Amino acid sequence: MSSIEFKKQEGVAVITLNRPDVFNSFNREMALAVIAALDDCEVDPNVHVIVLTGNGKAFCAGQDLNEAIEDNGITFEVILNEHYNPIISRIRNIEKPVVAAVNGVAAGAGANIAFACDFTIANKKASFTQAFSKIGLVPDSAGTFFLPRLVGLQRATALMMLSEKLTADEAENIGLIYKAVEVDEYVDFVANFVERLAKMPNKALGMTKRLINAGLTNDLETQLKLEGELQVEAGNSADYQEGVNAFLEKRKPTFNQ
Repeated sequence: MSSIEFKKQEGVAVITLNRPDVFNSFNREMALAVIAALDDCEVDPNVHVIVLTGNGKAFCAGQDLNEAIEDNGITFEVILNEHYNPIISRIRNIEKPVVAAVNGVAAGAGANIAFACDFTIANKKASFTQAFSKIGLVPDSAGTFFLPRLVGLQRATALMMLSEKLTADEAENIGLIYKAVEVDEYVDFVANFVERLAKMPNKALGMTKRLINAGLTNDLETQLKLEGELQVEAGNSADYQEGVNAFLEKRKPTFNQ
């Protein structure tokens, strides 16, 4: 059985973690397969939106600890530098929206991968936990970068140090995820949401993501300059012309870029 499922249809690529017997915990095979799928999505002009989800009862339980403790050369250094860090970098740097569709528990690196995505949508049976401190580890997969920015310093500190479990509703209420959805509405909500994204101006969304990333570390003047540069580029695009024409003609735009 393949460690992931990878499908593309109508502008949407879906990467499904497929180790349900171990709650989709990462081993090397799955990590490298996810990286390859993300690379494929980045260069495919027909992919406008990327969805990351899991099979079975879990989204992702983080690292497969059996692999981590075996004498196989897969050290923490390898796990971070060759598995998780490249996944996080790709999620943030691919100039296409990445949606985490969280169908169940997201723990450790699994939770932080979800938080690194542009949108995180969870069904209301899902839960989130850092989990690292319970086994004497520190947060990785950019948890220490994104959590304070999403929920503030003290909440982030509590989540990371205490490793308490959050429900999907609690995660939405503190701004940790985009949306918590009733279980019976979840599949349709995700499908409709990504379909909407896929029909939007792809180039503008990608440049918006670039600006959001830069704004995490830029000072004001540097960010204003970058906004100006990218606005000029967006204003010269065919999608901008189509958007203006559609507005003037009182119709829905059809974006191609």
